[in-house]
Amino acid sequence: MEYRSLGRSGLVVSAFGFGAMTFGDGTGMFGTVGSTHGAEAAHQIDLCLEAGINLFDTADVYSAGQSEEILGEILRPRRQQVLIATKCLARMGPGVNDLGSSRKHILEACEASLKRLGTDYIDLYQVHNQDLAVPPEETLRALDDLVRAGKVRYIGSSNHSGWTQMRSLAVADRLGLTRYISQQIRYSLLDRSAENELLPLGIHEGIGAVIWGPLASGYLSGKFRGQVDAAGTRLGARGTVSALDNERSRAVLAVIDEIAADHRATPSQVALNWIVRKAGVATILVGARTTAQLEDNLAAAQWSLSDAEIARLDEASAVPPIYPYDMHRSFMAERNPPPALLPPAHPA
Repeated sequence: MEYRSLGRSGLVVSAFGFGAMTFGDGTGMFGTVGSTHGAEAAHQIDLCLEAGINLFDTADVYSAGQSEEILGEILRPRRQQVLIATKCLARMGPGVNDLGSSRKHILEACEASLKRLGTDYIDLYQVHNQDLAVPPEETLRALDDLVRAGKVRYIGSSNHSGWTQMRSLAVADRLGLTRYISQQIRYSLLDRSAENELLPLGIHEGIGAVIWGPLASGYLSGKFRGQVDAAGTRLGARGTVSALDNERSRAVLAVIDEIAADHRATPSQVALNWIVRKAGVATILVGARTTAQLEDNLAAAQWSLSDAEIARLDEASAVPPIYPYDMHRSFMAERNPPPALLPPAHPA
């Protein structure tokens, strides 16, 4: 397993992390994407630890807190050897203040997550989405207080736009508050929009990217070929396979298949290895509804793509840039280079 610094911080994370969204009993928000618990959940965590994963990500809203409870219980005997990341912001009750990034909700959500996780500190506490109703000064002061109190070690954002992320960084710098060291963002061969703003922002500002959705809800595994429905899966939760299945997606999958055959690997491993090589990426969250899926994903850490294979995948998955990025590339390309291949990671 490769290890990398998370942004411009001293925190070192494994190149692959584990996403525990599938932990729960199948109820609550996001409950439809998985119902892993008990012995199977414990076995999956063991597999991750054996593979060298040290970052485990969850959120208070996953299965109405059950994901945190299951993850915390399994990791408790090994708490000092792992990094636990969780998130706040989503609605966790019927009250008008039971959601968002207000000081009240952040402080109460953190206490609730600590209790569910069975720990007295959270390694990485992330704001799950942007909240334009709350001034960034209020959000960041609350997070800074949690860091100073020792309840949170580092903070990060999740699903923020480029301008709100940059605004938060500027506010933190101006007021001398704890800065985000990470941004959890969606990125895959089928969704490269993060390359426009978020990844370049992270590279320039020292914000490590924690990637979710690297397999495009499982489509890039190839398991949905010829299907029109995906009941009980993440892709099914988004609608149907047709939401992603188009000419471009099939062309990308065709190149993935060819490369996978050359390596005697699976399409999922190819898709994951493409992201590992991208600039600004600190870690990729892998999760699975079944142990077999997890084992397959973890095997991606055992080999790498060549530069030529990266280029083939880049070409197959390229999309025409939108404004103003089209102007950046066509009119001032020499001053606006795209994110390069990831430089050598900092050693653990």
